[in-house]
Amino acid sequence: MKILMVCLGNICRSPLAEGIMQHLAKENGLDWEVDSAGTGNWHVGQGPDHRSTRTAHNHGINISGQVCRLFRVSDFDTFDHIFVMDKNNLSDILAKARNKEDAKKVKLLLDDKIVPDPYYDDEQFEPVFKMIEEGCKETIKQLRPG
Repeated sequence: MKILMVCLGNICRSPLAEGIMQHLAKENGLDWEVDSAGTGNWHVGQGPDHRSTRTAHNHGINISGQVCRLFRVSDFDTFDHIFVMDKNNLSDILAKARNKEDAKKVKLLLDDKIVPDPYYDDEQFEPVFKMIEEGCKETIKQLRPG
């Protein structure tokens, strides 16, 4: 299984989602490949926001080695599922879909709810971590084989 997590800048939410999903998949004995990307190119080549790195670290997850990248149309070919954090990310990625098969791979991580961007509020990183963690746990329940 190959999963891509997407947010705006690929420095706050999607790096957390990548790290959390990798951690939970490993804990559950799942050999899943997880990556993350952004819809905007401001931070390409940089690591995650220090607040995301710290929050993940506080939960025993190391995301410090991740490098921000931009979503590519070829990601539709590489990944089985593409989870986005909010409705703007959803519309941005769906606009790049080449066909119905591409579009079927894309959905909000939290079904009908969004994961708010914590970038402008330090106090939101922990609640955002918890939201993403719950979304990842639910995703594992839904996608786990057997």
